[in-house]
Amino acid sequence: MKKLIVFVMVSVMLVGVFAGAACAKTFVSLATGGTGGTYYPVGGGIADIVSKYVPEVQMTSETGNASQANLNLIGTHQIEMALAQNDVSMWAFKGMKPFTQEFPNVRMIASLYPETLHVITMKGSGVKDIMDIKGKRVSVGAPGSGVAADVAAILRVAGIKYGEMKTDFLDFNNTTQRFKDNQLDVGFVVAGFPTASIMDLATMHDIDLVTFSDEFMDKLIAEYPFFAKNVIPAGTYKGVDHDTPTPAVMAVWVCDGDLDEDLIYKITKAFWENVEELYPIHAKAKLITLDTALQGLSVPLHPGAEKYYKEVGMTIPAIK
Repeated sequence: MKKLIVFVMVSVMLVGVFAGAACAKTFVSLATGGTGGTYYPVGGGIADIVSKYVPEVQMTSETGNASQANLNLIGTHQIEMALAQNDVSMWAFKGMKPFTQEFPNVRMIASLYPETLHVITMKGSGVKDIMDIKGKRVSVGAPGSGVAADVAAILRVAGIKYGEMKTDFLDFNNTTQRFKDNQLDVGFVVAGFPTASIMDLATMHDIDLVTFSDEFMDKLIAEYPFFAKNVIPAGTYKGVDHDTPTPAVMAVWVCDGDLDEDLIYKITKAFWENVEELYPIHAKAKLITLDTALQGLSVPLHPGAEKYYKEVGMTIPAIK
């Protein structure tokens, strides 16, 4: 009888061990952006899809300071995945400014949607063109963000120095709050439109968006080919009744290249096979399709993601 009890106890313990092994989870974190931008809801939707359809993975999305800060986390192996801009991803990979070292472990999983430059001002501010911002109170994006990096490139092409403006380095939410407090004349935001923080601002104040000439955008793209021409349609934001020609970059989903190939393959496959579940989350999410998954590729694909794209018959573009 004693032996039988011992046998039963050992059996129960073994069942518990195997059950625990079968239920073991791989925990993956995805760095997004501030709550007022597009990364935050889209990142949450990606995490939900992966956690739902890859049973052995528990993915969580985390707020972050967007592209540059997120890529520093990837490059130093402090987080597994992040959302970022394609241009800033390239700078991180190659160790170009604003980065101080190369991060050769940055790998891409998918290109998601265009991120459009919004240059916000108030009606009556006198700011109609990028050259009108001299002498104004200007928010150029949070320190370490892709916004700040893009604005730096745009200002270089425009020949405008930070010292020629009253410059603040603010994130999306603080930028719109400063407008509400009448402490800003111009604010730069790079995000998919419509952006929640700008929509909120437009319901309370008479905002306008600064347009870019074809001549300026041609010059910008010639120097920085990761930019593309885009248009924010009239009516996207309350009171802005004109189309706004403006530059854009691509939002991309990147990861640490050290992650297991099979893990990334399963995550990539599950995401694309269920991407429609992301569409109700944000208007920009409807632009996330498998057809454009490799658009704007600026760093190497993770081998697991590459395996999936080849499996579905896609051609992997060369990185310029």
